[in-house]
Amino acid sequence: MTALMIQGTGSNVGKSMLVAGLCRAARRRGLSVAPFKPQNMSNNAAVTADGGEIGRAQALQALACGLPLHTDMNPVLLKPETDTGAQVVVQGKRMTSTRARDYPHLKPRLMAAVQESFARLRAAHDLVIVEGAGSPAEVNLRRNDIANMGFACAADVPVVLAGDIDRGGVIAQIVGTQAVLSEEDNAMIAGFLINRFRGDPSLFDDGYALIADRTGWPGFGVLPWFPDAWKLPAEDALDIGAPERSGGLHVVCLALSRIANFDDLDPLAQEEGVRLTMLGPGRAIPGDADVVILPGSKSTRGDLAFLRAQGWDVDLAAHIRRGGHVLGICGGYQMLGRSVADPDGIEGAPGTDPGLGLLEIDTVMTGDKRLTETRAVHAASGAGFHGYEIHIGRSDGPDRARPFATVGPRPEGAVSANGRVCGSYLHGMFRDDAFRAAWLAGFGVQAAGRYDAGVETVLDALARHMETHLDIGGLLGLAR
Repeated sequence: MTALMIQGTGSNVGKSMLVAGLCRAARRRGLSVAPFKPQNMSNNAAVTADGGEIGRAQALQALACGLPLHTDMNPVLLKPETDTGAQVVVQGKRMTSTRARDYPHLKPRLMAAVQESFARLRAAHDLVIVEGAGSPAEVNLRRNDIANMGFACAADVPVVLAGDIDRGGVIAQIVGTQAVLSEEDNAMIAGFLINRFRGDPSLFDDGYALIADRTGWPGFGVLPWFPDAWKLPAEDALDIGAPERSGGLHVVCLALSRIANFDDLDPLAQEEGVRLTMLGPGRAIPGDADVVILPGSKSTRGDLAFLRAQGWDVDLAAHIRRGGHVLGICGGYQMLGRSVADPDGIEGAPGTDPGLGLLEIDTVMTGDKRLTETRAVHAASGAGFHGYEIHIGRSDGPDRARPFATVGPRPEGAVSANGRVCGSYLHGMFRDDAFRAAWLAGFGVQAAGRYDAGVETVLDALARHMETHLDIGGLLGLAR
């Protein structure tokens, strides 16, 4: 037993959750297990113990394994900067930025890093559970592939194909994938499973048998919908599962076009005294918003233009006149200032754009990226908390004299003179139960949750759910 790979019939079919559940199930069986995703595309990153960054899904999977985060768990991370380009992070460090059409030429160089990281994990653990990216059915991308079958063949790792019945057409998803794959790639698939079934799974018995008959692949079960999945950190902003509530503190987060590290909001979504709205484009900031959050962004100047195109700059001014509060995190903090300068064109064309002017600070983008975990103290409440920084750019100005927090002797962030506009580079602050309680108390809300303990409980429940409905022993027995 050394490695097993979960690939999907498409994006967002639940691969990340399946791998997290398998990791926790294997750990509960006494195995030393580690997650691995050769290539991930996400602006939702986590800072690792070795000073790099990986995708948020691999951070959750590492938690399921009981391991500290390490860059080997996601050696290639693509962080979209525009509709046609992305930053390429290799083993935790920025390598380059590239256009989508040029990326295939990088893949042969990237495969060496992928195999190196995988070899280290394989040598250090009983089992490595690998997550694919997108779908192997995208055969137009097969040449020099490092994310799906290209990796599976190079590393000789058996594959289980997961289909999502909730989106419909799962028979065609799986049978069609077999139809377009090469003989060599099909030989790597050791079976299939069905994810996200709502209702009585026995109603799909005939469809399940048809898939097995058409493909010749054994099935490993039909997994019913897991209702608590929304309580796990989301890697896609569209997956933030804030429940609908009619009252409570109304927190509105602007869903920027290059939104990053939006899992900052997950702990707030789970507080019963909070009503969280992810505000998409074309919608005005509601008049009953109590707090508006400008989240992180992979392209601060680009998202400033996007924000203005939605009319949110006008809405924010009206929100503040009504007595509302604003919190900017990382890129959102930079947007709140008087200007954002990128003289070297690090995030796009060189230039300077006016900020929103809600904080007396100015930001200059710099080539060095700050990646660090940190311990801070909230200036307003005195609550200590753990967080992390993952950003380029330095901000300074008069409002820095009123810091949002302190990191040791260093002031961090800024607060406006009236105290209603705050900005900080620190991600992850709301995960800290003490800080979240203190911050919510400032708005008259009593915190009820224990976030990290809750995530652990959900991971255990997910593992039990999978043990009940899937052949976990059979799946783990495929590993080689």
